Amino acid sequence: MSVKIASWNVNGIRAVNKKQDFWDWFNSNPGDIINLQEIRANIEDIPDKLYDVDGFNSFFTTAVKKGYSGVATYSKFKPANVFHGIGDKQLDDEGRVLRADFDDFTLMNIYFPNSGNKGSKLDKKIKFCNLLTNYVLDLKDEGKSIVICGDVNIAHEPIDLKNPDKNQGNSGFLPAERDWLTEFLDLGFIDTFRYLHPEEEKYSWWSYRYHARSKGIGWRLDYFLVSKDLKSKILSATIEDNIMGSDHCPVILELDL
Repeated sequence: MSVKIASWNVNGIRAVNKKQDFWDWFNSNPGDIINLQEIRANIEDIPDKLYDVDGFNSFFTTAVKKGYSGVATYSKFKPANVFHGIGDKQLDDEGRVLRADFDDFTLMNIYFPNSGNKGSKLDKKIKFCNLLTNYVLDLKDEGKSIVICGDVNIAHEPIDLKNPDKNQGNSGFLPAERDWLTEFLDLGFIDTFRYLHPEEEKYSWWSYRYHARSKGIGWRLDYFLVSKDLKSKILSATIEDNIMGSDHCPVILELDL
């Protein structure tokens, strides 16, 4: 059977709860598993309508700091195990990682840190990335097939943003960030969208400034990365850039499992 997995940085779960664009998308059955990032709400602040969703098992990783970060996973299949974080208290207190183990794969829903203005928080970003690498390699050593989804906050190659020359020194396109993603893929992972669409210029995030979205000035920051043992299982990987409701748009992966 095929399994469809959706991922979307919603830039506030309380905000999108009020937006018809979001509910039109959510209710159109976008996936068997739906992952949201940057929910920016503690458990007690999550709207009832999105805390307990009919037909889904709901899981949340929230930040200690109110109104910050956080991820949510809704699954029609009940996972065998659910874990929160990657083993570093300071980073895990920011509520960036939710792991769900299913029969055929382990899913990691992640909201990566931003490296800050001109790389002011780059050290923190790279620390998170390196800890994640070690965590995921341990899962691979256990024989798990891995699906990573979320807002990676990195445009990997020049094709992944509208104006690469103008953004050489900007957060999300810094050499250290891009090098990490290259090295991570070289460890046995696939960028599913780029694998299926090697030359397609398509974006998943647009600045709210300067009418960037209407002008097509965007970045591809949202990914599905899978371990190479799932390569033959990839059916489709799409970016739904017609869906409004956030400064990001949803990305979708379909696997034959």
